[in-house]
Amino acid sequence: MLAKNNKEYFRSLLIQQMDEVLKKADAGFSGRTDSKGAAPDLIDQASTETDNVLSFRIKERESRLVKKIKASLAKLEDGTYGICEECGRGISEERLRARPIARFCIRCKEKQEYEEKLRGL
Repeated sequence: MLAKNNKEYFRSLLIQQMDEVLKKADAGFSGRTDSKGAAPDLIDQASTETDNVLSFRIKERESRLVKKIKASLAKLEDGTYGICEECGRGISEERLRARPIARFCIRCKEKQEYEEKLRGL
């Protein structure tokens, strides 16, 4: 369980992180226009399509990050923030400061990554 002052620290850290993600998303989106058919040749059209695909992937990633931040904020409210979802032990404050949206303690995360590596993921 986090102390009250630490709870406020992580709440402001998460809100700041969400604001940054949303500002980046707005900035990236406002510069985009629909340029379908505007490219004069196939190479320009392919380049535009590649840019659009990359932009879409970035938006997807930002969307997932916002969901994780919201989930972390909800955990702060219900008192489960900083508790590993795998083993139920506390997640170190050092880890939470480095990755405020962490869901697993370092031991469980390393185990998960090792198992993914073995499966080739």
